Amino acid sequence: MSLPVAILAGGLATRLRPVTEKIPKSLIEVAGRPFIDHQLELLARHGYREVVLCVGFLGDQIERHVGDGASRGVRIRYSTDGKRLLGTGGALRRALPFLGEAFFVLNGDSYLPCDYKAIEAAFRASLFPALMTVFRNEDRWDASNIEYANGKVLVYDKKHRSPAMRYIDYGLTALRASLIADRPADVSFDLADLLGPLAAAGRVAGVEVGERFYEVGSPGGLAETDAYLRARPGALR
Repeated sequence: MSLPVAILAGGLATRLRPVTEKIPKSLIEVAGRPFIDHQLELLARHGYREVVLCVGFLGDQIERHVGDGASRGVRIRYSTDGKRLLGTGGALRRALPFLGEAFFVLNGDSYLPCDYKAIEAAFRASLFPALMTVFRNEDRWDASNIEYANGKVLVYDKKHRSPAMRYIDYGLTALRASLIADRPADVSFDLADLLGPLAAAGRVAGVEVGERFYEVGSPGGLAETDAYLRARPGALR
């Protein structure tokens, strides 16, 4: 059975304001459709049908649009931050009852054309508590933040970068629930702050992805993703 997928869709999307003051980033129109539709279609095409949407700001709009996911070939469950944003890690901690012992984590603004099944197989074979997908970025599409070699993430740090960081976090991570199950519920924390020390301890596997990532978290990324998806057959249906 395929891993469930948690989509982190609870952020404020400040880089896309004023548009995201009224609608969540997941519902921004990309190639003629709300972005979340493209994400869910991609997951279903790869055989991933159990999805947990971690929502926060304006999350009710996402729930009204997506519903239970049946019309999109997936089953959707929702985990809501509550009165305050919990960060990427806190949102996942809150969603654990829906996710089971292991799961994928996908950023809510990412469109990732990769081999999900191969990545899942690598995660299961590694026996590590976490696996990150990485892309040899060389600071092209964003600042590189990873040192990677021989199937392992050696360094992951978004705040302190070095010339040895030629890779970037691609945006798809596999986690075992035990990593965050002991964290207090309803406490905000960033998943990156957990994965950084874990990588330094040699406990994060890695898979290199050959095709670049696409994102809608910035105006430039939104334009690139729109053009990419418009070029795909069936994108505008």
